[in-house]
Amino acid sequence: MPIAQAAPYLVLRGISKSYPGVRALDGIDFDVRPGEVHALVGENGAGKSTLVNILSGAVAADAGSIEIDGRTVTLSSPRQSEALGIAVIHQEFNLVPQLTAAENIELGHEPLRGMVIDTRELHVRAAAALARLGVTVPLDAPVRTLSVAQQQMIEIAKALSVEARIIFMDEPSAALTGQEVDRLFAIIKTLTAHGVGVVYISHRLEEVFAIADRITVLRDGRLIATKERADMTSDEVITLMVGRALEAHFPTLPPDPPHTTPLLSVRGLTTRGRLQDVDLDVYAGEIYGIAGLVGSGRTSLLRAICGADRYDSGSVTLGGAVLHLRGPHDGIAAGLALVTEDRKSQGLILGMSIRENVTLPHLEDFATLGVIDRPKETTAVATLSAELHVRSRSIEQAVRSLSGGNQQKVVLAKWLLERATLICFDEPTRGIDVGAKAEIYDLIVSLAKGGTGIIMVSSELPEVLGMSMRIGVMHGGRIVREFARGEATPETVIRLATGAA
Repeated sequence: MPIAQAAPYLVLRGISKSYPGVRALDGIDFDVRPGEVHALVGENGAGKSTLVNILSGAVAADAGSIEIDGRTVTLSSPRQSEALGIAVIHQEFNLVPQLTAAENIELGHEPLRGMVIDTRELHVRAAAALARLGVTVPLDAPVRTLSVAQQQMIEIAKALSVEARIIFMDEPSAALTGQEVDRLFAIIKTLTAHGVGVVYISHRLEEVFAIADRITVLRDGRLIATKERADMTSDEVITLMVGRALEAHFPTLPPDPPHTTPLLSVRGLTTRGRLQDVDLDVYAGEIYGIAGLVGSGRTSLLRAICGADRYDSGSVTLGGAVLHLRGPHDGIAAGLALVTEDRKSQGLILGMSIRENVTLPHLEDFATLGVIDRPKETTAVATLSAELHVRSRSIEQAVRSLSGGNQQKVVLAKWLLERATLICFDEPTRGIDVGAKAEIYDLIVSLAKGGTGIIMVSSELPEVLGMSMRIGVMHGGRIVREFARGEATPETVIRLATGAA
């Protein structure tokens, strides 16, 4: 039976959910058919995560009904949701790092021999789940030693081990290389061929149009549209997501600054096993993009420049002064800022408020005789929050409850509070929606116009090409080639990044 004619396995009607001051979902209708890929898209804060949390059994809906296989059900716990055939693979994997791959796959469902876990049967079941995916993962290896792609395979195998009928994948490609994304797509096709429904949640619209059968757009907690993929265009989806047409994907960059005296000069920077003799100049008001594959040394370079990691040899000069960086505090004091790749574990303290996160690196600016001037602190953060359009109930809201795009704005606010001379952006738009991306791009351009030096690392090649005045391509810990504005092509960059050129 064609997918379009199949009866839905999962049907939601009129699902609503409110939190204090926020209506997260407002009467959502949604369904998933066996064997289809149903993409769920929307800006950060559109309600996607709330919907997934309800279906995983972690959160209860305030109103509406849920039907599974034609029966109305109440999802009161993750275990109940799992028993009904729903599995969720979160962007931050739900794995136990110390346990092996096999133990993670069967976690909570371990076969017993009497009162003892049957290790042999556990391995048999885990191997069978991986075999269905056509992948090989070392079953006895601790999960912490495996790659991101391998960990994702373990998450999918977990879902198959409990006979999931519907699998929700939240930003599944966020940390994958191009080849790994291709492998993920092949696995999704294998799953759907066996009748599993996949809900694919992603901000990468090129992936949505490559893999989805249907697309549902949410905005501000409301259902905007559900259509067959063939009946929609990328521009239409963007307009539905943000409620307006985006005039251009990338803003107009300012002219190149004079290449006279570099603001930042890196010479011979070397870290054993990560960086090899890197030379780099960045000028005041310049946006310098760095392209390269995961593992090429991009993040290691930014961290070494900003003092987050020690380097074995070489030098970093800022504004004509050679820096001797013993740690991040020295980098901050010198005027360097690092917007980290993983904002949740490295850029924010999730349990703290917006105010506390923004002022944490600058508390001495708000203290007199050891006492923080709270009105001064509040005014400064509230002003920045308004300028950056941070969507929150107040600046006292915990950052863990913000959307990804708003969390990223809080990270940026830290370095705008006391303007840094040079800001290193590591994957500045990872996991955020197209509307928030446009705001981040505008902010980066505004900083450059004000004379701030920018280094931007991104795994999204169109982003590097569209947002950079010059581009350096990294491979094997080196910058193997540098391009002036307009010289680089996607094909040339990919060849250099893979070592094929």
